[in-house]
Amino acid sequence: MFKNYFKTAIRNLKRNKSYALINILGMAVGIAACLLIFLVIQFETSFDNFHSNRESIYRVGTEFHTEDGVSHSSGIAFPVANALRLDFPELKEVAAIYKSGGDQVTLEAGSNGEAKKFNEDYYFAEPEFFKIFNFQWLSGSPKTVLTDPMSVALTQSIAEKYFGNWKLALGKTFKRNNDSKEVYKVNGILKNIPANSDFPLTIVASYSSLKATGLKRNLEDWVSTYGGASLFVILPPELSAKQFNERLTPFAKKHKPAEYSSDSYVAQPLADIHYNPDFGNYRNHTFSKSLVKAISLIAIFLLIIASVNFINLATAQAVNRAKEVGVRKVLGSNKLQLRTQFLSETAIIILVSLIAAVGIAFATLPFLNKLLEVKMSMNIFTNPAVLAVMIIVGVAVSLLSGFYPAIVLSGFNPITALKSKISAKMVGGISLRRVLVVLQFSIAHALIIGTLIVVMQMDFFRNASLGFDKAAVVNVPMPSDSISLTRIDHLKNELLQNPGIRNVSYSFASPSADGNWQSDFKFDHSSKTTNFSANLKWADPDYFKTFGLQFVAGRAYQKSDSVREFVVNETLIKKLGIRDPKDAIGKQINFWDGGKVANIVGVVRDFNSYSLREPMAPVVMSTWRGVYQTINIKIIAGKEKPVLSSIEKLWTRTFPDYVYQFQFLDKTIESFYKQENQLSQLYKIFAGIAIFISCLGLYGLVSFMAVQRTKEVGIRKVLGASAGRLVLLFSKEFTLLIGIAFVIATPFAYYFMHAWLQNFSYRVNLGVGIFLLAILFSILVAWITVGYRAVRAAMANPVKSLRTE
Repeated sequence: MFKNYFKTAIRNLKRNKSYALINILGMAVGIAACLLIFLVIQFETSFDNFHSNRESIYRVGTEFHTEDGVSHSSGIAFPVANALRLDFPELKEVAAIYKSGGDQVTLEAGSNGEAKKFNEDYYFAEPEFFKIFNFQWLSGSPKTVLTDPMSVALTQSIAEKYFGNWKLALGKTFKRNNDSKEVYKVNGILKNIPANSDFPLTIVASYSSLKATGLKRNLEDWVSTYGGASLFVILPPELSAKQFNERLTPFAKKHKPAEYSSDSYVAQPLADIHYNPDFGNYRNHTFSKSLVKAISLIAIFLLIIASVNFINLATAQAVNRAKEVGVRKVLGSNKLQLRTQFLSETAIIILVSLIAAVGIAFATLPFLNKLLEVKMSMNIFTNPAVLAVMIIVGVAVSLLSGFYPAIVLSGFNPITALKSKISAKMVGGISLRRVLVVLQFSIAHALIIGTLIVVMQMDFFRNASLGFDKAAVVNVPMPSDSISLTRIDHLKNELLQNPGIRNVSYSFASPSADGNWQSDFKFDHSSKTTNFSANLKWADPDYFKTFGLQFVAGRAYQKSDSVREFVVNETLIKKLGIRDPKDAIGKQINFWDGGKVANIVGVVRDFNSYSLREPMAPVVMSTWRGVYQTINIKIIAGKEKPVLSSIEKLWTRTFPDYVYQFQFLDKTIESFYKQENQLSQLYKIFAGIAIFISCLGLYGLVSFMAVQRTKEVGIRKVLGASAGRLVLLFSKEFTLLIGIAFVIATPFAYYFMHAWLQNFSYRVNLGVGIFLLAILFSILVAWITVGYRAVRAAMANPVKSLRTE
């Protein structure tokens, strides 16, 4: 019996090749997109799930309470770890780790007499860190490797990069930042950190080594919070996260100075670290749970669109199979047998589609990995969940797509069917097909509107004025040791001799930077600190010319190696209650109880010192030569290539012991929105797939209508109907359906995209134009799809049409 079903199914599909091809292509693309989305979700939800204590691991972060509300940081003050051990003896493990980014590794000189140099991120970790986290080791014990000062563990890839073979790395030494006091010895080798971990460890040094660095004086500082300093604990079963958080508030009040008593500490579960952008992580990549839900819904919607195609075409094609059903019923077939047969045909289409989908997914996976900068695999042997999803999707789509057409086909009255009185209106109802077309295009419209809004927001980020000139500015990281700092004036003079260079300045960071220095302060001789923090920009006086910062009052500060004068921005004086910028001139700012004290000499127009996700920040600027770590070079447009070559030569001659690197500022700013850019590309792809599948269905339905109405078209042509009117005959109904779909989709798309835009302090307005563009695009694509087949029908010879039986 099943053999007969199979043969009949194959014959029927061969007889209706175009119908089969449209269904297979639509299903294959939809299932392939679903598989790829599953891989993304599987990867993003697997971060750090391999740690055995993951349910009990928490990160202790800082919670700030200011007049602007509550904010969080994953950073912590250095003394918190030891204080927790004393005040919470019941904690199973406590471990501190500190990330120092962009340091230099200098290996011993080789046989050619040249030392190898690399730029790398250092992590300083307590031995307990590897009791909490189950990272694998190739050599060395986590209990002993990081106990001694100046000892390090390298990951396998880093060890091979430096020494060729990780086994040769053991016992070797190297310097950090060319400092003779910081010579580290390799005592252990870690296996490469899995891609699905938020701890991209490279070089892990013993935490006690921090005493040999410039951070030594900060190790007992309870006020300063360092973004790179994190603290992890394992809670015992008897201590819940809620209880721990309640006890952290009095803990903070006990240890922090009175003026910072409003700030506290909070425990964040390990399972939340990858999803929560408020805290962030060492990988600088978060993937919110709402985003997981969003792309999961997109996968379901794409499958629904593909299934709708199948239902529409299958019920429309049923007219041509009415006699077959009638004959089978007369010969004794019951409804169950007929339904089994038609479901078998569906299963064959889905099976072929599934095979094609796997091929499409394999072919496009490298592109997706490159776009998202991840390493996902579809290998069913290493990732059996992929096979499980393929089976579940195959069965679900077979039932979703085939069940209703099977009921319709098996329900024909044999006498009516054999008399050829089955019409398209009787097969599932024209109204049902209209509803399904509306459903398809409602989903497609929502995706198109969402994509347009994301793309417009990204264009806004790229083109928005930030309050400073970012074009053709090159940032070069510079060494900050005392010897190197004596050479920077000479380097600056040499650079300015180049006719392609307009300005050069030194600073701690660019006007808009990822790493920022913040602090509260005392204003105008007040005994109390401000209830907000200012963004500190340490830079020389040429900084204002280099970035085109404009003064609204006063002047730039004078050249100095230390803090002598301050320049502030408009937002800062507004927060201080000063309306006229001129009234701020001469007022005193006092940082760190006399650590840095000077008067305001100028006020500049506001500029964005963070990404455009954040509101305008208050800024304080001054000179401080000892913390400069960036050279800002303004190049004349069009002369970038020769100038960059000249810069490298001068820099290498000035700092021969350091690695040369550079980054254009506009590229740095663009990287702030990397995830949004990736999502923009993904949404474009998903919207394109939705439109493609929907248009396949439209093409199939119009093709069917053209065949069903062949004689009608012939008669209309004989009676004088033009080709244009005939095309309109085929197109007007679908245009109306697309319009209805747009009306349904618009409020949903508006609601969700309006909520998404609230994540940004600076955003595009959701004007009528966005929605008009979406409907015009959809109608245009639909007309092209319908028009091609309609024109063919309208241009057919009416004599041949009227002879057709």
